[in-house]
Amino acid sequence: MNALALRIYSLLMWLVQPLMRRKLARRGRQEPGYLVAMDERFGHYTQEAESVSELVWVHAVSLGEARTAALLLKALRAQHPDLRILLTHGTATGRAEGVGLLQPGDVQVWQPWDSPAAVARFFYHFKPRLGLLMETEIWPNMMAAAQARAMPLVLVNGRLSEKSLQQALRMAPLSRPAYGALSAVYAQTETDAQRFRQLGATVAGVFGNLKFDATPDARQLAQGQAWRQAVAQPVLMFASSRDGEEDEFFKEISAVAKAARAQAAINTVAESQSEAVPAGRFKALIVPRHPQRFGDVQALAEQQGLRVSRRSAWAAGPAESMDAMQADIWLGDSLGEMALYYGLSDVALLGGSFAPLGGQNLIEAAACGCPVVMGLHTYNFAEAAELAEASGAARRVAGLPQAVQAALLLLGDTQAQVSAVSASLAFAARNRGATAHTLNALRPFLQGVAAKSQVAAALA
Repeated sequence: MNALALRIYSLLMWLVQPLMRRKLARRGRQEPGYLVAMDERFGHYTQEAESVSELVWVHAVSLGEARTAALLLKALRAQHPDLRILLTHGTATGRAEGVGLLQPGDVQVWQPWDSPAAVARFFYHFKPRLGLLMETEIWPNMMAAAQARAMPLVLVNGRLSEKSLQQALRMAPLSRPAYGALSAVYAQTETDAQRFRQLGATVAGVFGNLKFDATPDARQLAQGQAWRQAVAQPVLMFASSRDGEEDEFFKEISAVAKAARAQAAINTVAESQSEAVPAGRFKALIVPRHPQRFGDVQALAEQQGLRVSRRSAWAAGPAESMDAMQADIWLGDSLGEMALYYGLSDVALLGGSFAPLGGQNLIEAAACGCPVVMGLHTYNFAEAAELAEASGAARRVAGLPQAVQAALLLLGDTQAQVSAVSASLAFAARNRGATAHTLNALRPFLQGVAAKSQVAAALA
């Protein structure tokens, strides 16, 4: 690894630690999870140090990666029931989701800050035998320390956007050695694989996206579908919306709501199924990507004169709440209920795709049979978005105004909606299988872990 570049980077990481602590403290005012065990981020732990090197380290930086890790861990434990996991995260939502993945003997801590001292304490304290990094997380000091300890590191479900590739190439003295230190990369797509190779990574397989193997929560999905039937109106959802998108969305919904109240332009509706659903005869649901923004999103809606009802206020379903049925906007202010929200919805706008944010995951929507309308910015899930569009599970438009109109047209066209639901389910089913391929490829690494652990236990 370029020694000078790494020394400069390490110095910078050390210098900004006080700023990092202040940032975490500020973030913790909105999300208290960031205040939990803050010293872990800098390599100081309350757990007893490991005496035997047997932990398999799984890093899932945020909520999406933690959910993907759940699929892999379920399959790993089926074959290796005694496997002990060291689970790390970078965000509060990821850590909260990860709690449900733990079994007796497992350990959960924050990802260490990428300074040499914090990383060294992390490896000394936990002594992992193998590291499985979910999707994207590559840090120079972490990679260098693992390589120095001869610990295999595998990037699982790897993805790399063109934007991230160009950023990495601009920092080639750091990024090339870091990616080159990976023992193997299992890429989602051939395009991802080509980008990883440009950075010097060893691509050992292209297995597709593990997220396709996720099964929606059947209870939530059924509950959402039952609520939709009880509402007896179409539901348009803005899924995983991001800051910078919501205000424009509310402006569009506000225009529709005002038209409905004034009964302007629509007094009668043609029976043709090619017409858009009339104003006022659908419900709009928004589920923000980041829970700390629930209050801000409600305020944005109210600034447009829209009445808001929160999901937390109608536990028995929106049809049983007068407030919900009179509201212009339903706000999904809960975590871990995306299957319920997709079941409740007839069509979903894809958050993060209407601003240059890369788009959120559309695979769960497809698995729930919810058609998607997306914008131009889907580079985080480029191939999945392209395949969904080609299969009829998703439609791409230029921006949010066009997305709302496209969604309303679909809501007013029963035949097109049935076709899109069928295409969504078929698209999700057709792309499953990445977990089995990944598990098979990991077998040599896991056999090595088991053998080393047995020797270490015998010597202890």
